[in-house]
Amino acid sequence: MFIRPCYREKDGKRHAYWALVESYRTVRGPRQRVVSYVGAIGEDEVVEGYGDGQDDLLFAGGGEKECKLRRIEIDPDRVEVRRCRDFGGVWLGWELIRRLGLDQFVGQTIDRGREEVPWPLMVWILVLSRLCDASSELYIAEHLYARSAMPDLLGIPEDKINDDRLYRALDELLPHKAALERFLKKRLGSLFALKYDLLLYDMTSTYFEGEAAGNRQAKRGYSRDHRPDCKQVCIALVVSRDGMPLGYEVFDGNTADAKTVRQMVGTMEGRYGVADRIWVWDRGMVSEANLAFLREGGRRYIVGTPRSQLKAFERDLLAGDWKLIRDGLEVKLCANPDRRGETFILCRSADRGKKEQAIHARFERRIEEGLRKIARACARQPLPALKVARRVGRLMGQNTRAAALFDVHVRTHRGRAHLVWTKKEAWRNWASLREGCYLLRSNITDWSAEELWHAYIQLTEAEKAFCIHKSDLGIRPIWHQKAERVQSHILVCFLVYVLWKTLGQLCVRAGLGEEPRRVFDELGNIRLVDVVMPTTDGRVFTRRCVTRPTDHQSILLQRLQFVLPRHLKMMDCSEDFLAQRHQFPRKSANSVS
Repeated sequence: MFIRPCYREKDGKRHAYWALVESYRTVRGPRQRVVSYVGAIGEDEVVEGYGDGQDDLLFAGGGEKECKLRRIEIDPDRVEVRRCRDFGGVWLGWELIRRLGLDQFVGQTIDRGREEVPWPLMVWILVLSRLCDASSELYIAEHLYARSAMPDLLGIPEDKINDDRLYRALDELLPHKAALERFLKKRLGSLFALKYDLLLYDMTSTYFEGEAAGNRQAKRGYSRDHRPDCKQVCIALVVSRDGMPLGYEVFDGNTADAKTVRQMVGTMEGRYGVADRIWVWDRGMVSEANLAFLREGGRRYIVGTPRSQLKAFERDLLAGDWKLIRDGLEVKLCANPDRRGETFILCRSADRGKKEQAIHARFERRIEEGLRKIARACARQPLPALKVARRVGRLMGQNTRAAALFDVHVRTHRGRAHLVWTKKEAWRNWASLREGCYLLRSNITDWSAEELWHAYIQLTEAEKAFCIHKSDLGIRPIWHQKAERVQSHILVCFLVYVLWKTLGQLCVRAGLGEEPRRVFDELGNIRLVDVVMPTTDGRVFTRRCVTRPTDHQSILLQRLQFVLPRHLKMMDCSEDFLAQRHQFPRKSANSVS
């Protein structure tokens, strides 16, 4: 479900609403319907949610002399608005950090030495920048930081931020990766009452720009980003059934998915203990050795299987004892004749079947057109049989989804090569039977086929996590050349994903749907400006103000229980102020940055 802004005319007035919209399937295709309307707040409520409890005097500070000067005459013709900066996104990210308690945890974990700017603040600059505008450290230092409200929120002046200091903040953060994951697992679990009984495990890759000669993990392998020309690293991620991250590990770029299972399971169990959890992963990680490893430790699993195993269940596919669990989706349990205590789940999707049928038809048509073209070339001029065979092989290699349907022969008659081909109807019948079908495997014997399917389909939460990492968080490409900096870059992206999912959980709790992107973009339009107000007696007063939220923004703030500050005090960037405001512990090391 997602939200959509709308207006309604009521009692002669125009009211702002958010429509909570749900997508659902029908026989005629996907449709949308409005579940409820969120909003309808009054004008008084909008004003009430806009303030921070500070005094409303023109002079910040509230001194005795200033309290007497409540009425002054402003020259309206000379009022100016200066330095319009992005505020909503960084403020929302900072509020999420504080709500999770990450600011205190990182402040206590990373000790402070003699550096001028505390390392925890530099870490949050990296995290907030990645959340709002994924870019390089150099771009943050030269452009992004100055045009945002981070100097006002964190109290660090623009001239203190440079790319070297940001790089060194990455180095300070990396040693605390395991402690951060343990803290987040405990904090998120208590904050949202999460259950870690079902662990979703998936793999992805992210590639480098450059040679990455100094990184031993950077290697060429199977690229999910369709960049086989670039070196890459592989990332294994474990999330809960709600998509909340539990931990991740980075592997060499040429590591096969199945080879990561033992290390990843051992890492998670060593960090969080051995419990009665269910592991879920797709068919790319399935091997008999991995399944035997899970069974030896008494672990339970639900995994996908290669489609080649469907042939052993041809009789079950033809049988009619399917159970319909939703429109267009059927499942059935099949016993494993080779091993007791294990079962297979056959699944058949009508939508997926139509898609695969269209794919087969398209590739069949391409192969037929290509074979006719080769045949016409053979008729125009004599061609060597070897050359014709190579063209046929190249055509089949480009259209593998239907290549097995054709039986092609290159024959020579009177020195001229010509083609002869037929179609294998047995292959077509089997392809039609298995279209839309897939097979699951589990050692859970006391669940129904529907329950097993619902648990497996939660694996899409891990796939969504990688999609967010690569689209919204800009985890690719990686420009760092050092192995430690690459690890730190991925850790920053992991922390930003935690903020993203936290906002998503808050949206669900507030009845704002399951898509935080719309909420973040809407609140990200709020700006911070300096209002310059000259008076008639020659004085000039400047106030740093937050733009007034729109009706739609006010509804979101009210639902999420966030209070938007009305104005910010002029920044005090002294070292004493930083130490007092953030209360970072000092260490005895003589490090200076």
